[in-house]
Amino acid sequence: MPGRFAPWLMSAPALALFVALLLVPLGMTFVLSFHAFGFYTGIETTVDLANYIDVLSDGYFHEIFARTFGIALVTTLLCAAIGTPEAYFLYRMRSRWRSALLLVVIGPLLISVVVRTLGWAILLGNRGVINTALMDLELITRPIKMMYTTGGIVIALVHVMIPFMVIAVWAALHRQDPATEQAAESLGAGPATIFFRVVLPQAMPGVLSGSLIVFSLSASAFATPAILGGRRVKVVSTTVYDEFLNTLNWPLGAAIAMLLLVAVLLVMVSWNRLVERRFAQVFG
Repeated sequence: MPGRFAPWLMSAPALALFVALLLVPLGMTFVLSFHAFGFYTGIETTVDLANYIDVLSDGYFHEIFARTFGIALVTTLLCAAIGTPEAYFLYRMRSRWRSALLLVVIGPLLISVVVRTLGWAILLGNRGVINTALMDLELITRPIKMMYTTGGIVIALVHVMIPFMVIAVWAALHRQDPATEQAAESLGAGPATIFFRVVLPQAMPGVLSGSLIVFSLSASAFATPAILGGRRVKVVSTTVYDEFLNTLNWPLGAAIAMLLLVAVLLVMVSWNRLVERRFAQVFG
């Protein structure tokens, strides 16, 4: 009997920490989202669905959610387009050079996302490094607006999220059989054909898993949209922040946060089921 419960007893501290730091705050946020709010009375004891109805029926919130998931989708596509070839080059490199490139890839993860985003703010500002260089070269006559735009947020998010895609694809490539590339080369296939017809199909599980990670992190990102988007480009995370700390409407902010969580989970589960069904048809 003690042996049956040994794994649970050994994992009890980690489970308790998980419950205390994640499930309890999440449950409290869920309960809070059903309360009403008055500007003179604060959080009221009334329990209803008014906050969810307000968010789901207001075009203002529809635009914010559409912008958030649009940014996450574009970021995911760019990370997949950049990260897949980069992971393949990393996979084909010799061990001594591979270690150095791997350090370059995962190095940004060792730096705070706030610091990296501030670096992009210096680069993308109207008097930033990029605009100053282009104007000094007389390629442009006035600064290109990149700060407080959706494009600027996407550029910074790609830089932040690309390591997750590279690592996922690189791990998938390590599970493939190197003999398949040699067989394709012996049959006269060129490098491009080998990559798109042999390597890429075997790397797709890594691309898809990396896409799920990048999409979920991009949709819920806060620091990058807050710094580079400012008050002009609002996403769901910055809207939740404003509701909690500016208007002090905690129940509405909790409802928005819960809807974001549910939406991201629905996208991830639907995408995962679609991918599993597709692979079952192709390889089953």
